[in-house]
Amino acid sequence: MNAVIDLHRMAFGPRPGDLDAWNALSGDDNARHLAYVEQQLHPETIDDSAVDQRLTAFPSLKKSQEALWRDYYAAGGGDHTVYQRPLRETILATFVRAVHSRRQLLEVLADFWHNHFNVFAFPWEAAAVWPYYDREVIRGHVLGNFRAMLEAVASSTAMLYYLDNIRSTDAGPNENFARELFELHTLGATNYLGVRGQEEVPKDSRGRPTAYVDNDVYEAARAFTGWTTENGRFVYRAEWHDRFQKQVLGLAMGPDRPDLQDGRDVLDAVAHHPGTARHIAEKLCRRLIADRPPAAVIENAAAVFLDRWEAPDQLRQVVRAILRSDEYRATWGEKSKRPFETAVALLRATDGDLPFTPDDSLTNDFLWLYRQTGHELFARQTPDGYPDTREAWNDIGSRATTWRLIGWLMEQKAGERYLVDAAARTPDGVRSAADIADFWILRLLGRPMEDKERREIVRFMAQGYQGDLDLPLNEETRSRLQSMVALIAMSPAFSWR
Repeated sequence: MNAVIDLHRMAFGPRPGDLDAWNALSGDDNARHLAYVEQQLHPETIDDSAVDQRLTAFPSLKKSQEALWRDYYAAGGGDHTVYQRPLRETILATFVRAVHSRRQLLEVLADFWHNHFNVFAFPWEAAAVWPYYDREVIRGHVLGNFRAMLEAVASSTAMLYYLDNIRSTDAGPNENFARELFELHTLGATNYLGVRGQEEVPKDSRGRPTAYVDNDVYEAARAFTGWTTENGRFVYRAEWHDRFQKQVLGLAMGPDRPDLQDGRDVLDAVAHHPGTARHIAEKLCRRLIADRPPAAVIENAAAVFLDRWEAPDQLRQVVRAILRSDEYRATWGEKSKRPFETAVALLRATDGDLPFTPDDSLTNDFLWLYRQTGHELFARQTPDGYPDTREAWNDIGSRATTWRLIGWLMEQKAGERYLVDAAARTPDGVRSAADIADFWILRLLGRPMEDKERREIVRFMAQGYQGDLDLPLNEETRSRLQSMVALIAMSPAFSWR
């Protein structure tokens, strides 16, 4: 089970050969697990040139923020397809990487941090520069330092537009970014004490406020006045900045300080706060372990976060502590795949290969169906990001639209061939309904299925034949095989992670 857990938590599910590669790592299961953790924590050591070649189809991905603004926003001329081309290419690249990349933990964590620092990407200003936000702000920091990531987010064109800080001045400070900085990005809503005075907040042993109140938010909003953009890049307008004294989380800031100092001191204060450490640790544990992760692993991860808060690889060390914990391997089936993870896991397990290229009709059809699941990439309009619990995705609407997407993937043909050709991927000697079912159960789940569910899958594949008799190699059998794989992917067992 260790391989199954690793390949469904540190990855979006196994591709053919991944289980064998995991088992070949070294020694016993514990040693293999630790080796896989270290391998995935150092994505720069993993050859991903095949994916890099695929990504050359998306020219916007490597452009600077200034070039993106010039080539897509400034040159858009009112054509929304031009403004949104970079966003569309990033969406397609995200699927390509999730399905094909060998750097799977990097992809899992990029998805996590995109939701943590959620930006609704479809307005033109964000869409035009989205490859930069994805590449430099999120991916560039997922295994780095949280404080550095926090400033990259705060000064990014995408976030400045999304939370309205571009127009925040001393004449009218906008609290949107400051509010989400506290409530979502750092200390979390559990550490919010409302409208009481700052002096009423309890202090820890170091004399630091243990939580935040509205006045901390208001004062932080003043600290970020003047943080804005010009031609798609971050600029600081000193003449817009509230230059008078402020107090945030017990930190007193005098008047007329150097450029950017107020905002950066606020980022220091929240990045090194115990409430932030626990909030980030709990969210990472929820992503990597369970909807309700054990308290012990959260506390340990939070301690690493605080102890290493200035380390350039702080987040790598926090993730390592979670992945090496006893709790990580002691839980299974306490997380469910969301629609993105389901679609990607199916394509990985079946060795499926959608074109995922701009302006391709099959890709357009896939994306249209995928949007119906409610999990469209970078499309969450509220700043909280998509939820990460089973309950949030367990309604009949979400399940039905995800099943429809699974059915489409298994039924769709490109010319005369199925897009995901299950028959072509079934070994020649596997001919009976029982053998075919067992082959695909193991391929999709990485483990046996419960007897009751397996019998139903075999019965469906046999369609009146005895389960141990070879089936005729005709179009009816091929069509039924496609549907059988879809049924396995729709089963509760496939959703576990």
